[in-house]
Amino acid sequence: MICLLPNCAYLSETTRMLEIHRALRERGAAVRIATHGGVHESALRAAGVEYDLVGQPMNAERSAAFVRSAVGLGPVDQSMYTDDELRSYVLAEADYFSANRVTVAVTGFTLTALLSTRLAGIPLVTEHAGSFVPPVFERGLVPAPGSLPRLLGGTLPRWAINCAIPRLRYHCAGFNRIAAELGVEGVPSLLALLLGDLTLVPEIPQVVGISAPDMAAWRPRGRSRYRQGTTLRYTGPLYAHLDIPVPERVASSLHLPGPVIYVALTSTGPELIRDVIGALAGVDARILVAATVHDLADLASDRVMVESVLPSHLVMPHVDLAVVTGGQGSMQTAMASGTPALGIPLHSEQDLNVALLERHGAAHRIPPRHAGTAKLATLARLMLADDRYRQAAQRIQRLYDDVDGPARAAEAILQLATAPSPIQGR
Repeated sequence: MICLLPNCAYLSETTRMLEIHRALRERGAAVRIATHGGVHESALRAAGVEYDLVGQPMNAERSAAFVRSAVGLGPVDQSMYTDDELRSYVLAEADYFSANRVTVAVTGFTLTALLSTRLAGIPLVTEHAGSFVPPVFERGLVPAPGSLPRLLGGTLPRWAINCAIPRLRYHCAGFNRIAAELGVEGVPSLLALLLGDLTLVPEIPQVVGISAPDMAAWRPRGRSRYRQGTTLRYTGPLYAHLDIPVPERVASSLHLPGPVIYVALTSTGPELIRDVIGALAGVDARILVAATVHDLADLASDRVMVESVLPSHLVMPHVDLAVVTGGQGSMQTAMASGTPALGIPLHSEQDLNVALLERHGAAHRIPPRHAGTAKLATLARLMLADDRYRQAAQRIQRLYDDVDGPARAAEAILQLATAPSPIQGR
C-alpha cells in the first residue's frame, strides 16, 4: 500500500499529490490519501478521491498560521508545529501506516512524515524540494537574491549563498526534540527537512542544468547535514490540472482583443496581491486575479476580474504574462502553456525556480519589496512588448511536451514500493 500525504494548507502540494494519485491509480497501484486537513482539503473532495483525516484536523485558521510560519516566511527558530502537535501527528501517522499496511509514504510538505516513517520503518518519498537539492548548491547554481531578510540577513554573493544554505539548521529544533523522545533519527539541517529517502526532482535536466545521470548519482557520502541513504531522481514537471471549468465570464474575457496579465499569487497573504494590482494599474492590459482563499472582490473593475480558484493550466495558454510567486508548480504551468512569467519570490527555493527560467529568457524576477512599485509595472510592460520572452517560454513548452512528470513520479514510487525497505522502525 502506498500512502500519499498532502499538506492541505497549500493548494500546490494538494494538487501535486492528486497528480501522483491519478498516475498511480492508472498503473493499478493500491494507494490511499491521508491528510491533517486544511483549507485546501476541498480540492480533494472536488477531485472525487477518498481520503482519511489523521490526527487533529487543521481548520482554515490553523492552515493559514502554518503557511505564515513555514520555511522562508516564518521565524527560523521554530518548527511550524508545537511539540505537542508534532508528537501527536507523528504517532497518529505511524499508527495509520501500520493499520493500513503502508509500505511507502509520499508527501508534499507534511513534514511530520520525516519522523513517522522512521517510527513505522518505511521509506519516505518527497517532491516538495523541487529543484532545491544538494547538487544545485554544490554547483553554485542558486542565485544571490537582492534580499534575504528572513534567511541570511541581507545580500550575499552567490558563492556564500550556495555554501551557507546546506549548513543551515533552521526550523529543525522541534523535530529533533520529538525524534529524540521517540528514539528515531532526527533532522540534521534545513535541507534534510526537505529531502526524503527518495527525493523526486520534478523538473527536466535542460532547465536545471544538471544531467540526469549526475543527479541520480548524488549521495550524501557521509555528510552530517543529510540523512544517509538519501537519493535523488528527476521525474519531469509536476503541476496541477484542476478538474474545474473556467468560469464563463473568464473564458469570454480571455478571448477579447488586447493583452491579459494573470495574477496567481497563491500561498501568500492578500497584501502582496493588492500591492501588485495597484502597481499594474497603469499597464495597458486586462488583469485576471486568482484570489484563492482571499476576499479581494473590492479590487474588481472594468480592467480587473477577480475569481477564487482557477484551473491555471486552462487559463495560462490564453494570457500574455503570468505574475506568480515562483513556486515550481506555477512556473511549470506557465512554461507548459508557453507563457512568460514574472516571479515575485518569497524565499530562496522560489528564487531558484524563477532564476533557472530567467537564464533561458522565459522569466524575470523582482523582489517582493518592489511588488507595489513602478518597477513592477515597467517590467510587465517590457515582457508584454518583447516577443522573445514568449518564444523562450515556448521552447521550454516543447521540452515539457516530451515528458510525463506524474507518470515518471509514479514509476519511481512503485519501484521503491516493491524493493525491500532499507528503513528499520523503532
